[in-house]
Amino acid sequence: MSNVNTRYPRPLKFENRDDHVGPRILRRLPEGVEEQPYTLFEVKPLSPIIGAEISGIDLRTPVTPELQAELNRALLEWKVLFFRNQNITSEQQQAFARLWGELEVHPFYPVEKGQSKEVVRFARNHKQGGYENIWHADVTFRINPAKAAVLRLIEAPPIGGDTLWADMAAAYDNLPDEIKERIDGLTAIHDFTPAFSHLLTPEELAIKHQEFPPVEHPVVRTHPETGRKTLFVNPSFTTQIVGLEPEESEQLLQYLFRQAHVPEYQVRFHWEKDSIAFWDNRATQHYAVSDYYPHPRKAERVAIVGDRPF
Repeated sequence: MSNVNTRYPRPLKFENRDDHVGPRILRRLPEGVEEQPYTLFEVKPLSPIIGAEISGIDLRTPVTPELQAELNRALLEWKVLFFRNQNITSEQQQAFARLWGELEVHPFYPVEKGQSKEVVRFARNHKQGGYENIWHADVTFRINPAKAAVLRLIEAPPIGGDTLWADMAAAYDNLPDEIKERIDGLTAIHDFTPAFSHLLTPEELAIKHQEFPPVEHPVVRTHPETGRKTLFVNPSFTTQIVGLEPEESEQLLQYLFRQAHVPEYQVRFHWEKDSIAFWDNRATQHYAVSDYYPHPRKAERVAIVGDRPF
């Protein structure tokens, strides 16, 4: 029996041109949720729906349960939070992230001498440029992709090196109805191979494939806290849609990948030393602009273990 999806016997066509001109649906809050003030810090929006700078907090001091709860609400509502002038240690960064859950250990980035195994260091310079300039959500090749991540910039280049985030709920909201109907209930394969196989010997690759075989996730996931539907495929790790012929799968994936490119769904953050970004990996994708070579850029990231997408 063929496993090709037969609900739509005539494949849809996905043109390269953008046919959505004019206003878009830009909804920051889940349906039915009303705007509420923040009482423990100030919020400066950087776009209408995604990204806000938080001020009035010193992350060197302990975060109270009340502050953590309000920060969590801000994270769910703005998807990525930014903090400036936070001269904290790696240990304080980890302690902050642990308020949201267990920290994960990345299976491919090496642990630097003297550092915690939960810390990933991105040290870029004239010998090693940045290779994170592709839209992605972190570690979607895992059964339980990361819930969120905290990135701290230790050294900023003199110019460039920004990071962009895209609101993937907005990306889903603005899909044509026929595409929403087409992808409803579909799943896709996520695999680390496209992004990380070049770092491994054939023997190491075989071992990692046993440890992290390809996994299947919904093309549209439901956010476990807000209930919003978000587009959950990305060009770093999503390799095919289950049940479609390869050509149609690739056409549909390329169409869905392009949705993160829409500026109305994005926020762009200009880093400075001691800046921090805290993002919801379930609701966003991000892209680190690699325009600063050969200048140095150094950052440390910790990620929080998530749940299985549904």
